Amino acid sequence: MAMKFGAQATQAGVTWEEILSLWQELDRDSSFDHLWLMDHFVTGMGTAFDSAGPCMEGWTALAALALATSRVRLGILVTGNTYRHPAVLAKMATTVDQISGGRLEFGLGAAWHTYEHGAFAIPFYTTKERLERLDEAVQVIKLLWTQPRPTFQGRYYQLDQPPYNPPNVQQPHPPFYIGGGGEKRTLRTVAKYADACNVSGTPEEVRHKFQVLERHCREVGRDYSQVRRTMQVLLFLTDDPAFRQRVVKGVAAFRRSSEEDARRSVLLGSLDEVKAGVQSFIDAGVQEFILAQFPRVHRESLLRFSREVVPAFR
Repeated sequence: MAMKFGAQATQAGVTWEEILSLWQELDRDSSFDHLWLMDHFVTGMGTAFDSAGPCMEGWTALAALALATSRVRLGILVTGNTYRHPAVLAKMATTVDQISGGRLEFGLGAAWHTYEHGAFAIPFYTTKERLERLDEAVQVIKLLWTQPRPTFQGRYYQLDQPPYNPPNVQQPHPPFYIGGGGEKRTLRTVAKYADACNVSGTPEEVRHKFQVLERHCREVGRDYSQVRRTMQVLLFLTDDPAFRQRVVKGVAAFRRSSEEDARRSVLLGSLDEVKAGVQSFIDAGVQEFILAQFPRVHRESLLRFSREVVPAFR
């Protein structure tokens, strides 16, 4: 399987003109296979701090970007299940698949952003309930995409033989990513239903998540090789020692980890160091990378990665 690379060039902290220009340039001039937005309504890293910047809604922006691009595959990494009823989300996704001519990659997760839910008074539920809702939501969406007039009677969601038209361009449905590394529930949901998992962490943590996923696949009778192993990873292509140290301290605080683990969970440093980091994740089993940047997307860094890193792994 060929190694694939994507970029999460998000709608946080930018104007519409900036994100449109960036996506069109990456669509035209980069070697990235896919581009992604995020599903959040505020900027920042999950708390009230720095959350007041401009941030457009992801699915409406993705629909416009689907029409403004022609080559790259595209998606939301990943949609928070708590924000929308899964049947409505299925329709939104199908609409983007139609607009894009069949280029949608569909990502879904249980949702995690406590502050965002509280600020907008969106019910957050317990961790257990969010994971149960995710499992049901995946079933609802896949039924709508694959069965005529489906019925579903879950604890949280129901379907009563709805018609579903138009269908997705991609058949039987767009590739289904599930984001998250929860070992008991999330990765089991991946094993049962998903086309791809999306995890993050150090190479050792990522390898362990894949081992857990493989075990779940065996238990549910799924061929492990059918699940694409993808990861989201922060990219900081820089030779500035002071900036590198700020990155490490910030990532360690966010992850609540040691600085060493923080450094090894991101792609940080010179071109050679970033290439070595990519190889360490490939050795851990990653088949597909999705690069993220914070606090803003750095166009030149992404273009340089596309020109000078991606070809080394193809």
